[in-house]
Amino acid sequence: MGPIKALKKRKRSAEKKADPNVLLAAASAATDSLHNDNNDNDDDSSQPSDWWDGFSRRISGPYSGSTDPKTFESVFKVSRKTFDYICSLVKDDFTAKPANFSDSNGKPLTLNDRVAVALRRLGSGESLSVIGESFGMNQSTVSQITWRFVESMEERALHHLSWPSKLDDVKSKFEKISGLPNCCGAIDITHVMMNLPNVELSNKVWLDGEKNFSMVLQAVVDPEMRFLDVIAGWPGSLSDDVVLKNSGFFKLVEKGKRLHGGKIQLSERTELREYIVGDSGFPLLPWLLTPYQGKPMSLPQTEFNKRHSETRKPAQMALSRLKDKWRIINGVMWMPDRNRLPRIIFVCCLLHNILIDMDDQTLDDRLLSPQHDVNYRQRSCKTVDEASSVLRDELSNQLWGENSSA
Repeated sequence: MGPIKALKKRKRSAEKKADPNVLLAAASAATDSLHNDNNDNDDDSSQPSDWWDGFSRRISGPYSGSTDPKTFESVFKVSRKTFDYICSLVKDDFTAKPANFSDSNGKPLTLNDRVAVALRRLGSGESLSVIGESFGMNQSTVSQITWRFVESMEERALHHLSWPSKLDDVKSKFEKISGLPNCCGAIDITHVMMNLPNVELSNKVWLDGEKNFSMVLQAVVDPEMRFLDVIAGWPGSLSDDVVLKNSGFFKLVEKGKRLHGGKIQLSERTELREYIVGDSGFPLLPWLLTPYQGKPMSLPQTEFNKRHSETRKPAQMALSRLKDKWRIINGVMWMPDRNRLPRIIFVCCLLHNILIDMDDQTLDDRLLSPQHDVNYRQRSCKTVDEASSVLRDELSNQLWGENSSA
């Protein structure tokens, strides 16, 4: 069984890294424009000029009536600047496909209202009924708005997740972490757990090694925890190496379309090509370096594993932050539509990258554990490419030599 495609309308022309200066300018312009748009949609002149002032008074629960920016960030998991930027991304789609979305009092929902509903659903992981009750609308409205938001973000925010055209900066930052040269990414896999209908419980393909029904997300991450490549949709029963070998990323590398840049000379006969790092659940390949397994280990091997572990941390932390921030994919999903779930996961990854690109540090002062798959045991892959094993030994010895002479 193959993965469900996360996006059918991906445009190659969108594969361009967002310029932070352009993003900031766009966010500023979006703020002014969206405030004006929402004021124009409001016929009641007694309403506050700022959308959040009015919206916070309409919701129920602990956040009702609070205009504190920290409350806004707690509710939506983004800053107001980022919120306005996201609104600007989906604005055309929401206005091009008008729908009679309204609250329980019949008041039409503005663009900001609808984005607020979707972000709350994705960020909190609360049920449709809880969000509907808090925001004063029925469950169907919450569901429809969230899905329309997902569809729009898949296309409008795609430029926030792409493989870099140049990797020099990525390689330099990885080397500064622990000294591994020519590294272009860290790969990891996490599980999104699901509750399945009783009629599907006999379908063991979704049953993973920890006896949970789950779907897999594979991600390649840069040193700043930005997702460079993701794939979601594979059943949790599949091992990490099987998911990798059936991914588009694997096929692109094998065809020479990724990780094909400059090489580093390790010795007279050995060159170190561009590569990524992964844990022992992945195979040791010419372009994928994994840690040494088993004991005893030599001093160079132990030192290599230490450096390798530090280099992998951005991927672990990225997945941990993803699940902590966008809790719809944390915990256990209640009977999800498995055709839609990969697309929801993908949009959560886009939102994760947008926060980085916007330099949005909302709630980042909380301590996160690198353990994104709680209670999942590390599994080992025995696949070893012999030439890659020799290359890893040479790299380990060189790094140990540098460490000893320092």
